[in-house]
Formats: sequence, C-alpha cells, structure tokens
Amino acid sequence: MMSTKEYLSQAHYIDQRINSKLEQVQSLRSLTTKATSTLSDMPGSPNRNLHRMEDIIVKMLDLESEINTDIEQLLSLKSEISSVVKKVENPEYRTLLELRYLCFKTWEQIAVEMDYDLRWVYRMHKKALNAAEEYIDH
Repeated sequence: MMSTKEYLSQAHYIDQRINSKLEQVQSLRSLTTKATSTLSDMPGSPNRNLHRMEDIIVKMLDLESEINTDIEQLLSLKSEISSVVKKVENPEYRTLLELRYLCFKTWEQIAVEMDYDLRWVYRMHKKALNAAEEYIDH
C-alpha cells in the first residue's frame, strides 16, 4: 500500500525519468553528428559506420517512443493528483501540495513563494498530507 506522500510523488519520478531520457536522446543525437562527419571524411568502406549510425537512430526512436508514453502517463497522473489536491479544503495546504507535487518545487522555493519559514512549511506539509489522504484511493 502506497503512502499519501508516495502517491503524490509519483509524478515527480516520471518527470525525472522523462528528463533523463531526453538527455539520452540528446547524447545519441550528438553521436549521429559525429558518425555523419566520420562518414563524410572516410575514403574507405563506410558500411561499418552506416550500421553504427542505424543502431544509434533506432535507439533514439525507441527512446523517443518511451518518452511519449511517459509524457502521457505523467499528464494522466498529474490530472489525477490535481483532482485530489483540489478537494483539500484549506487553501494554504492546496497551494503547498500544488507547488510540491505538480510544479516540483523544492522546499526552499515553496517557503520563499509562500513567505513562510522552512520549518513551518515542513509542519504544514504533514498537515496537508493528512488532509489529502482521505481523497486518495489507495
């Protein structure tokens, strides 16, 4: 059984996974550029490098497909989390939960944005989680 905090944190983990895959795609794109320049500079048989280029492009396409699936999952989950957060009656708790679990802000950013002491934000977070718990289907 997932805790309220774990449930709300799922979107952030998916977002991190998407960002990681985007970095991998960027790295593969960089490799294709290197492979292309190697191909054009080669006087001999470019077949070996063509296969390498094909492998890189296939990996890029696979990753981009995974990213699209992850984005769909993230949007769906954010919508679900948003509907839970909207049910929390206390507007400060709602704001804190939105900033943390939908905008992925750090505790320090939340404290500054809400104009609260960091320790108060931590205390308020516990109360906000308790308030949200009743609206989550575990």
